[in-house]
Amino acid sequence: MERPPVIHKTAQDLRIAPNLLDYDAECRTFSWDEARKALQGLPGGGLNIGFEAVDRHAAGPGRDQVALRFVSRDKPAQDMSYAELARQTNRFANVLHKLGVGKGDRLYVMAGRIPELYVAVLGALKNGTVVTPMFSAFGPEPIATRINIGEGMVLVTTDALYRRKVKQLRDKMPSLHHVLLVAEDSGVTDEPDTLDLGNLMAEASDSFSTVATSPDDPALLHFTSGTTGTPKGAIHVHGAVVTHHATGRYALDLHPDDRYWCTADPGWVTGTSYGIIAPLLHGVTSLIDREEFDATRWYTLLQQEKISVWYTAPTAIRMLMKSGAELASQHARPDLRFIASVGEPLNPEAVWWGKEVLGLPIHDNWWQTETGGIMIANTPAFDIKPGSMGRPLPGIEACIVEHLEAEGEPARVRVIHEPDVEGELALKSGWPSMFRGYLNNEARYRKCFVDELYLTGDLAKQDADGYYWFVGRADDVIKSAGHLIGPFEVESVLIEHPAVIEAGVIGKPDPVVGEVVKAFVSLRDGYQPDEELRLSIMAHARKRLGAAVAPKEIAFLPSLPRTRSGKIMRRLLKARELGLPEGDTSTLESGA
Repeated sequence: MERPPVIHKTAQDLRIAPNLLDYDAECRTFSWDEARKALQGLPGGGLNIGFEAVDRHAAGPGRDQVALRFVSRDKPAQDMSYAELARQTNRFANVLHKLGVGKGDRLYVMAGRIPELYVAVLGALKNGTVVTPMFSAFGPEPIATRINIGEGMVLVTTDALYRRKVKQLRDKMPSLHHVLLVAEDSGVTDEPDTLDLGNLMAEASDSFSTVATSPDDPALLHFTSGTTGTPKGAIHVHGAVVTHHATGRYALDLHPDDRYWCTADPGWVTGTSYGIIAPLLHGVTSLIDREEFDATRWYTLLQQEKISVWYTAPTAIRMLMKSGAELASQHARPDLRFIASVGEPLNPEAVWWGKEVLGLPIHDNWWQTETGGIMIANTPAFDIKPGSMGRPLPGIEACIVEHLEAEGEPARVRVIHEPDVEGELALKSGWPSMFRGYLNNEARYRKCFVDELYLTGDLAKQDADGYYWFVGRADDVIKSAGHLIGPFEVESVLIEHPAVIEAGVIGKPDPVVGEVVKAFVSLRDGYQPDEELRLSIMAHARKRLGAAVAPKEIAFLPSLPRTRSGKIMRRLLKARELGLPEGDTSTLESGA
């Protein structure tokens, strides 16, 4: 079905007045100094993420507002108000203080979506301690590697995870002085060389004065997801909270009475920045579901919990698409007014599916572990061009650049002003959540910046209306017979075929044309992977893309390898196709 290139917003789409209504005027007048004034700050000009997210509300009229609502299949819902969250995070900060853990020391958290994880993250930040979230699905070696790279002093985890994944390698982590266990199995834990977090919390005072941290003090250490190789530790500071607040306002359109649900795991940067910090900064109620994806359950939660703003990932959206429109129609969503997505580019088909099946278009946005916050987005008041990641948010200056090669000279780039020309996406440096270094890799960090621009490593183009379009990672782009082919464009067309639910595209070496396009697809329920279907998908791609760009080979897979944050691991598809070493797979979804 031929669809128009733009989804024009209607009054129904704008159910309340958006925070960002006049884009051009807001961009002209915006300054980060003014944005910081929306936060309270610490005495003497300091800034602390934990204080702004929790104590600022707990001391005001929002103290009894539910901050976090935890739900699961087999337990009653648990609500934690801002006042109670302040008390619990104060207790945890006092636990750290008593153990001699202070400002600048590093704490790792690894658990499911349990209350203790959120308390530990925020309490550690109030203590000036640097926090590193880790996926609970990591195996022993990735855990030990990250703790050793970051010289982690404290680990907060559950007794079950400790026994399965940490205990065997404990003696190989010399910096790890304290392991604080949440006793999920039996209510108590007596593991040797560990401490029972419940007992420590019970003995701690619920009064604590936030440690004086400056905007430039380290706060978070996030490891990259490893889609292109070994993960790197990106350092973020307390000043990032200004970006978290501003982007929560602009990109997610958070209002005080919203009920918000971010489905990202806290082990991923989105699950920290927008699953913990940003909604608390805005004083909203966040839903936290402890269960894994289940389409019926998700639709039920959207309805029963009266979710108004929903932030999820393309993988989850495609899984909902696979479950069918009939299931979606069985659940009402009268409170839902805004849906956003992040993790990898959102294919146009998925944007339209949201409009046609959920009644709301899905708003894609773009950012990276390194940017610390959303940089480019489709916001509620924007018309949407399906397939575009939107426009830069106020305070963010983006451009497309080409590299100027000159042997023996420093790296230089030229800004491309012409529309629809592909190049590398770059951002003018200086926004508050910009990462401040790669841990123990200063040379690699410096290479990311040229002429005061942060080079993202993503290829993109900007159209005449200022919308940005993702082409692919620079190292994913396929070079075939003089053509530069972005995998995302090919994948988006493949997904438009009625049989295809997911696609990943790589360049396969070819002695004649350099590389040919090979596609890996997984199918919707009801379709069988046979030669007739392969030819049908091939014909569809050739009709839409032309013979030069369409895949020359198509392989069927039950599912594609993805990181736990939802990104298709094209690097892994290519390694498996060519029999090459798979490299770092620590963030690979289990079973992929």
